[in-house]
Amino acid sequence: MKTKRVLVTGASGFIGRPLVAALLRAGYAVRAVTRRQVSFPDSVEVAIVPDFINLIDWNPVLRGVDVIVHLAGMVHSEIHDTAYSEFDQINWIATQRLAHAAKGAGIDRFVYVSSVRAQVGASAMHAVREQDEPCPTNQYGRSKLAAERAIRAAGVPFTIFRPVVVYGPHPKGNMRTLVRLARSSLPLPVASFTSRRSVLAVDNLISAIIFALNNPVTIGETYLVADSKPMTIGEILTMLRKIQGRLLSTIYAPQVIVRLLLIICGRGDLWSRFSGDLVVDTSKLESVGWRPAIDTYEGLRGMMRAEDGEP
Repeated sequence: MKTKRVLVTGASGFIGRPLVAALLRAGYAVRAVTRRQVSFPDSVEVAIVPDFINLIDWNPVLRGVDVIVHLAGMVHSEIHDTAYSEFDQINWIATQRLAHAAKGAGIDRFVYVSSVRAQVGASAMHAVREQDEPCPTNQYGRSKLAAERAIRAAGVPFTIFRPVVVYGPHPKGNMRTLVRLARSSLPLPVASFTSRRSVLAVDNLISAIIFALNNPVTIGETYLVADSKPMTIGEILTMLRKIQGRLLSTIYAPQVIVRLLLIICGRGDLWSRFSGDLVVDTSKLESVGWRPAIDTYEGLRGMMRAEDGEP
C-alpha cells in the first residue's frame, strides 16, 4: 500500500513536534510546514512558508500530499483581543485559503485543530456538547469558528477537533502558571475552588488525530476532545506536588480575596479560567471508538519529567 503523506502546519510548535514524531512512528510520511528552518528527523520533508498573515502559494507545498493536519494559528494569549484583523487573517482567512487549495489539490482529508473556545466562553454552566449552538465570547473563538465554517464551505473532506486547554512537555499559559505554583513551597489558597475544568494531554490530542486519520467515520464531523475526567485546580496541584514527592498544603481564602490578589498581580485574566466550570462531554468521539491514550496523572508526570530534563 502507498504510504500516505501528511502535511503538518505549525509543525515546530508545542503540539506539532510530538505530532510529527507520532505520525512517523505510525508509518506516515511527513511534510512539516514552518516559518523558519527547524531541525526534524532526516525522513521529514520541510517546507518553509512566510507568516500566515501573508498570501501563500500552497500549490507546490501540497504536491504529493494526501492529508493535512492544520495546527498553525494565533492563540489568544499571543495578542490583545482588540486586534481583530490579525486573528481573522491568521486563524480564519489563511485557513480558508488553505482549505480551498486543499480542495483543488484533491486532498483526502483536512484535519483542523480548532478550540473549545469556538463553541463556548471561558466557563459553562453545563457539560458542553457538540450539538450545542456555538457561542464564542472573544475574537479568538470567533475567528476559530469562522475557520471551521470556511473549511466546511470549501467542500474538502474534513475532521474538526475542538480541544480544551492542552498540557504537555514545556507548557505555556495557565498550565505553566500551575507548574510554578506546584514547585513553590508555600501553602496555596485553592481550598475554596471547587470548579471543575476539562484538560487535555498532548498525547491524547495526538491519539485523537491519528485515530481520525484511520477511521473514515470521522469524515465530516466535529469533535470535542479532552482527558477522561475533569479536574479541580486543587486536584491538579495535588497531582503535581505528588509527582515531586510532596504533599499539597492548602489554605482557605474567600474567592473574592483571591480575585483581588490576581488583579493586583496583573493576572486578573486567570480568574475566569480558574473560578468557573468548563467540562466537555467527549462521548461523541468515544462512541466511534476513540479512548484517551493516557490518564491525566500520567500526562502530568510526563510534563514534569520533561521540565526536569528527564527522558
